[in-house]
Amino acid sequence: MGVQNQTPIKYFVIKGITDVPALQVLVFLFVLLIYLITVTGNMSILLLICLDTHLHTPMYFFLGNLSFLDVFCLTITLHKILLSYMSGDKTVSFANCMSQMYIFSSLTCSELLILTAMSYDRYVAVCNPLLYHLIMNNSVCVLLASVCWVLGFVEVIPHMWAISRFTCYKSSEINHYFCDILPIMKLSCSDTTLLKLIIFIEGLLLVSFTPFLLTFISYIFIIAAILRIRSSTGRRKAFYTCSSHLTVVIILYVSLVCQYLRPSSTDTLDSNKLFSLFNTAAVPVLNPFIYSLKNKDVKAAARRQLKWLML
Repeated sequence: MGVQNQTPIKYFVIKGITDVPALQVLVFLFVLLIYLITVTGNMSILLLICLDTHLHTPMYFFLGNLSFLDVFCLTITLHKILLSYMSGDKTVSFANCMSQMYIFSSLTCSELLILTAMSYDRYVAVCNPLLYHLIMNNSVCVLLASVCWVLGFVEVIPHMWAISRFTCYKSSEINHYFCDILPIMKLSCSDTTLLKLIIFIEGLLLVSFTPFLLTFISYIFIIAAILRIRSSTGRRKAFYTCSSHLTVVIILYVSLVCQYLRPSSTDTLDSNKLFSLFNTAAVPVLNPFIYSLKNKDVKAAARRQLKWLML
C-alpha cells in the first residue's frame, strides 16, 4: 500500500445508494418520498399526542419519543444524500462524518431502549392493571425516557473513541449513503481489533441483546397473563394493547439481525447498504401506519382533531 493512502483523511466521499446514472433521479425521488412520508406520519402522531388529552398516557408518551427519534434519525442519515443529488457534491468533512456517525448510532441505541421501556409499560398494563397509573406515573415515565436518551448517547462513546484512534484509511470513498461504523471500519487500514471487540461486547451484548432480552422477558410475562384470562374477549383486548408495539419490535429486530448477524459469506458493503436502508428508512415509515391503523385511540384522536378543525 502506498504512503499516499496512509495520510490522514480530511474529508470523505459518500458513494450513495447507486452509481447507475439512469437510476439517480428515480433513487432521489424514492428517498425524498420516503422522507416526506416518514416526517409527515411521525410528526402527525407527535402532534396528536400533544394536542389530544386522551393520549396523555404513558404509552403515548413513549410513542411520542419514538416518533421524534424516527424523524431525527432519518433526517441525520438521508439529508446528505438528498443534498448531494441536488448539488452534485458528495463530499463530507471528517468532523461532520464523525458527528453523523455518533448521532445516528446514539439515536439507534436510544430507540432500542425506548422500545424496551414501552415493553415494560405494556407489562405493567397487562399484568398489573389496577396499579398501572400508580406505577407508571409521570415522574417514572420522564425518568425512564431520560435514562433511555442519556444511555443511548453514552453507549456509543467507546465506539467513537476506538474510531478516533484510526490513523489512516485505504480510500476516501465510503461505499454507503451515510457515515456508518461498519463501512468506516472496513475502510480503515489501521488495526480494528479494539473496535471489533467493543462492537461485540458493548455493541451487540449491551446495546442490542440486553434490550432484546428485557423485551422478551416482558412479553413472556404478558403472554402468560393473557393466557390466564378466561374470556376470549378479555384475551383479545389484552393482546390488542400490545400488538402495535410487538409488531414494531419484531420488524426492528429482524432488520437488525439481517444487517449485523448474517453469515460472513453474504456480508458485503452493498448488501449492508440495502439492509441499512430498510432499517433506517422503511422501519420509521412503517411505524406511524402500524400505530395508526392498529390503534383505535390514535384513530379516534385524529377524528376529534379533524372535527375540531372543520368547525
